[in-house]
Amino acid sequence: MQNTNENKFFEKLREVFIGVPVEGESGYINLMRIKARYFEKVMEPRLRKEIDNALKPFPDFREELFDKLYTFFRRYFTESGSIGFFFTPYHQSVYEQVYTNEQDVVLFWKTARLYYVKTDRLFQSMTVEVDGFRFHFDVSQLEHKRANEKRELIYAYKERQQDGAIVFTVHYSEKGRKTKIDDIRRAIRDALGLEHYTDAVPTEETLQRAFRIFERQSEVDYFLCKDAKSFLREQFDLWMWQYLLGKPGEEPQTKWTESRLAQLQALKRIAYRVIDYIAAFEDELVKIWNKPKFVLNSHYVITLDRIAAQPGGMTMLERLWAHPNMETQLQEWRELGMVDDKFQKEHVWEHNLVDGKHLHPRYRYLPIDTKHFPDLELPIVALFDNLDEALDGWLIKGENYQALNTILPKFRGKVQTIYIDPPYNTGISEIDYINRFKSSSWLSMIENRITIGRQFLTNNGLLCMTIDHVELHNARCLISAIFGEDNVLGLVSIVNNPSGRSTVKGFSVANEYAIFVGDSEHSMIGMLPRTEEQKSQYKLEDKKGPYQWRNFMRAGGANDFRAARPKLFYPLVVDKNKKTIRIPNLEWNHQNSSWVMKDSLAPDEQVVYPNAGGVEYTWRLGIETLREKLSDLRVRQPSKDRSVIIEIKFRPDSDGVLPKTIWDNKLYNATAYGTSLLREIMGKPQAFSFPKSVYAVSDCIRVCTSDKNAHVLDFFAGSGTTAHAVINLNREDGGRRKYILVEMADYFYTVLLPRVKKVVFSDKWKDGKAQPDGKGISHFVKYYELEQFEDALRRTRYAEDDLFTPPANEDPCQYIFLRDLKMLEALEVNLEQGTVQLDLSKLYENIDLPETLSNLTGKWIRRIEPDPNDPRVPVAVEFADGERVELRSLDWRRIKPLIWW
Repeated sequence: MQNTNENKFFEKLREVFIGVPVEGESGYINLMRIKARYFEKVMEPRLRKEIDNALKPFPDFREELFDKLYTFFRRYFTESGSIGFFFTPYHQSVYEQVYTNEQDVVLFWKTARLYYVKTDRLFQSMTVEVDGFRFHFDVSQLEHKRANEKRELIYAYKERQQDGAIVFTVHYSEKGRKTKIDDIRRAIRDALGLEHYTDAVPTEETLQRAFRIFERQSEVDYFLCKDAKSFLREQFDLWMWQYLLGKPGEEPQTKWTESRLAQLQALKRIAYRVIDYIAAFEDELVKIWNKPKFVLNSHYVITLDRIAAQPGGMTMLERLWAHPNMETQLQEWRELGMVDDKFQKEHVWEHNLVDGKHLHPRYRYLPIDTKHFPDLELPIVALFDNLDEALDGWLIKGENYQALNTILPKFRGKVQTIYIDPPYNTGISEIDYINRFKSSSWLSMIENRITIGRQFLTNNGLLCMTIDHVELHNARCLISAIFGEDNVLGLVSIVNNPSGRSTVKGFSVANEYAIFVGDSEHSMIGMLPRTEEQKSQYKLEDKKGPYQWRNFMRAGGANDFRAARPKLFYPLVVDKNKKTIRIPNLEWNHQNSSWVMKDSLAPDEQVVYPNAGGVEYTWRLGIETLREKLSDLRVRQPSKDRSVIIEIKFRPDSDGVLPKTIWDNKLYNATAYGTSLLREIMGKPQAFSFPKSVYAVSDCIRVCTSDKNAHVLDFFAGSGTTAHAVINLNREDGGRRKYILVEMADYFYTVLLPRVKKVVFSDKWKDGKAQPDGKGISHFVKYYELEQFEDALRRTRYAEDDLFTPPANEDPCQYIFLRDLKMLEALEVNLEQGTVQLDLSKLYENIDLPETLSNLTGKWIRRIEPDPNDPRVPVAVEFADGERVELRSLDWRRIKPLIWW
């Protein structure tokens, strides 16, 4: 019979390694099955064998060894099987090397060495009783969340069991679907054979209570350890040190004998072997997490004028107008409020003697969505000689870490501005994403994504992150840790809710914060446009433009005194009658650090220095600069008994004004210019909860860069406010800024994409309808989905028969997973002919191979060639560097990182 501690250890090891059993269908469930087989076929039997061999010299140590192994390993795993600082003992004596020559404070949190994957519930089928009814919830077909999007559960009536229990199936919502209570009650009534509702049918309130009880099941965070082997070995060494020497302040109890040292060495060797087996599997998951992802279901949105402007574009428009799916496109324009029910496709054309047939100005910015025209999509794209350069943006549906990791080669060092508005961790449930992370989980999520996001920035690029008071202190420390304190450029308070939001602690919150940080010392803050109030201060105007008179003497600042800037303290000569000013002949005295005047004065002249009240100040300009602007000075003497005042024409900087650290502008009101504005655009209330003011985002972008051709990245895209802001800026100043937006939730298709289409067509909307006086803009954007971690887990294949079998006498940890298929089922190997054919349709339908290769290689796409016989299929892609890749005979090694690791 095996020892109690041994059983307890292996039971706990299985529990913490595999995690709590979860029902349903998903890549995560597939992962649990693989983990279970790995534990049963490799980990447990091999560990038992190695432990038996290690304990032969001292069998009496067996109970203690398993007790110590159990004590250590049970504290470093969560119920989801994630590794980290979760229940670590002696937390007061766990230390980090934080003091260096460069840093004396370092931010530390318990999940710092982990990848944050998602937050999800561990749902299991269960039966509940409410108001005398028995309800059974069946989650056997529940598809778990693919990423960290917030999705509601949908309940549907399945059957009524013989014991009277009412059975529901449970699924996650897709594209905004809701539970239909009326349909459920009707189905129960019909199953009971009733013509009318009676007390035998549960009320809506009873059903809602039953649903709430079911939803109380455990919610957990899922992580992957970046380097499980290093982390666990380090923690074991710390734990063993404490075990041997005791807690701080205690005398060690260990008696040091040769036998005892041998036992402890055996304990460490065995613990390291357990860690090796755990790390081998964790490292495999990390490889799947970090592998590049396939581009799926890609399409383009392009305005009519952009097509018409290309060679052959007018012919392409004629083909579109004759296409059988054109009516579907027309219906979309009507639903988006761009045209009314009376609109016909012929209305887009105008005819005159000068231009002939051409696009009507009112309709030239109507957006074509190429998803409606699968046989014309690639021919439209082929009109452009430099495709990626022609694009104004990329909209990417996917989990943001996966997306950033995938597109990094393509956009590395090309982004001037990153603007992000991540979850604020306030616990406000109405926000349309997970928003109640523990601080450690929140920090890991943000750190993972900002760390990789920084690699997108140009050398002078900036990141702007908005956040509220809840996580401001952590966010500020994290930004400093990633970028360096010297690169943090400022913290701005933005009054985004002037009426205030009440809190349980009493204060009414009226603002949020924006942290601005640069990639390097070359990063500089940009200017903001002057407000109408600021412009009104310059009421005078001459040939050079508007100006106002200001005293030429500086007074008030610490650097305005003569002692601080002695070369700005010099004499000016004023003719009292003519009211003219001249610069006398001056010589600098190095010994006295002063100017010496060499001129003599005329009878009506007097010398004026920057003095006031007996204090010596400075002039605003140096002598040489003043020579060029002498005509901008004037002499004013308020009265005969008052001193002469010299004034200068002060002109507004054409680039704008430096931003202040408090932004209090009515246009930053998130209710008026976020929620209400989006409601007017979309034509429906609560299209998205708490969108940002588009004007606040625009000004954040302005502060980050003055480059009108900048690339702007937002990987917490939400409702698409950043794209809207970039489009507005381009419409305002004629710029060619490009945007890259990443969003994982279903509102990508229901809010973000429709919003982009709408604001491209017009800048003015009311009740979801474009207004006649609105202005459109020429536009061309690509949107696509990305393969997700869950997708990869579901499709990854690991053999079951000779699973994990290493060569004889070799360490199995070095060979685990090297013989497995993973995603190589996409290959067709012909041994007789010695060929390998690639069939990616075995993995996914609708793979965009040109974009996938572009992301993988970092090369921008110049042209995509459609198949002459089937224009829906690309046959070749030409990259910007001139390389042409044949897609029908693609060498599988080009995409090896996506299918085998």
